[in-house]
Amino acid sequence: MMTDLSVTPGTVYLVGAGPGDPGAITLRAVECLQGADLILWDYLVNPVLIEHASPKAELVRLGKPASGRALTPDEITALMLDAARAGRSVVRLKSGDASVFGRGADEMDALRKAGIPFEVVPGITAGLAVAAFNEIPVTHHAAASAVALVTGRERDEKTALQLEKGLAEFPGTLVFYMGVRKAPVWSRTLIERGKPGATPVAIVRWCSRAEQKTVRCTLETVAEAIEEHGIRPPALFVVGPVVDHAPAVSWFEARPLFGTTILLPGTPRTSGKLHRYLGSHGANVILAPAIRIDEPDDWSQVDDVLRSLNEYDWLVFSSANGVDFLLRRLFAIGFDSRRLGGVRLAAIGPGTAERLCAYHLNADLIPDTFTAEALADALSPTAAGQRFLLARASRGRDILANRLKEAGGDVTQVVVYTSVGVEDAHPHVAEALAAGDIDWVTVASSETAKSLFRLYDSLLINTKLASISPLTSGTIRELGFEPAVEANIHTMKGIADAILSYRRSGS
Repeated sequence: MMTDLSVTPGTVYLVGAGPGDPGAITLRAVECLQGADLILWDYLVNPVLIEHASPKAELVRLGKPASGRALTPDEITALMLDAARAGRSVVRLKSGDASVFGRGADEMDALRKAGIPFEVVPGITAGLAVAAFNEIPVTHHAAASAVALVTGRERDEKTALQLEKGLAEFPGTLVFYMGVRKAPVWSRTLIERGKPGATPVAIVRWCSRAEQKTVRCTLETVAEAIEEHGIRPPALFVVGPVVDHAPAVSWFEARPLFGTTILLPGTPRTSGKLHRYLGSHGANVILAPAIRIDEPDDWSQVDDVLRSLNEYDWLVFSSANGVDFLLRRLFAIGFDSRRLGGVRLAAIGPGTAERLCAYHLNADLIPDTFTAEALADALSPTAAGQRFLLARASRGRDILANRLKEAGGDVTQVVVYTSVGVEDAHPHVAEALAAGDIDWVTVASSETAKSLFRLYDSLLINTKLASISPLTSGTIRELGFEPAVEANIHTMKGIADAILSYRRSGS
């Protein structure tokens, strides 16, 4: 490829994504993802981390495609170089640390030779993360004063045997990467070279992720343990007495939702906080929106009412999305928060009120229960002669507006965002539902329920539905399903707490 000398090359960032836990990625890695034009990410990287990418970034997942041919290392490098030569900022995102069995040296070599500027961003490698997420102290004052990170898949068999001869005499902990396929070879060789067959071993699959699986065995039973427990890559092996210092169940695996897979069909904006909350309790969270949220095609009506906000007594928000879209538009046309100085603010619930707080605004009214009916009950007694501006979605019930009009209020409704159902089912979600691999689906609105039914239909019988409110539960029942739980407090956190209560009750 000819290089356009008029284009300043972009920078390539060789980024370690960490072991997989969403909280174990570095701040610098997140900064790089947010600023990248192109992200080349390995299949071992937790997909949740890609949510840090800019919406405008091109995303290319590497390795083990469902169909077709995986790119070779040389092809990946060529793709990275071509993008950088075109002036694009490129993130090469690797699981763990890019410099630990990640071919980082080869890519740095190629970048250096091509004159492409690059930066290496370290990550936490899985071989060390086991200390935190499995409570296996890879070094221990009484059991191991050293640790060796070892590949279980050497290119040259002779080199592998020579390496294992030295490792058999190593005085500390051995951590084998990529060792599943060759486990019978390296474990047997270690024993033949003098390592006791009774040496404790921990096999850890998907270290630090919600799918983490830990199996205990000994060096002489490694091969049998792999077969018995169906261990497949990615897995690593911790070999040494330190394994016996770990508890039977680590803090990570003891969390109440560990091993539970939950589908959030909301948008990243609406589901981000719930995603983190569920993840902190051990859940494997899948984000696959069933509703698409966007700004309206025409802002003219909204702009008109924003210019005349001083004519209204109340500005009423029935969702956090409404807060975001209206206030961002207010700022976009040149106003600021002072424009709201003469109007009182009503929020349908604490989630919406919390979003107002993010803009340094406090709600003047929040109903005791978080429904349109309760909001209407709270506003109606003094509605006569009052002017209300309702910021709403493109679809939804008119009960609040109708009730306020009946109470003598003057009501203006403006659509500040559109809400439409996603057109196509997510193929991986459909497969997981069909296989019974999704334990819960959260349903935060009637529109979400309808969209989920249209996308996945009878597949939803294979999971449990968590409803946000009696209204949403009613819609779920109309569609032929029964919610397993309903939130006592009608918020996103209320859904999560209902799932937690169900799990703790042993239902």
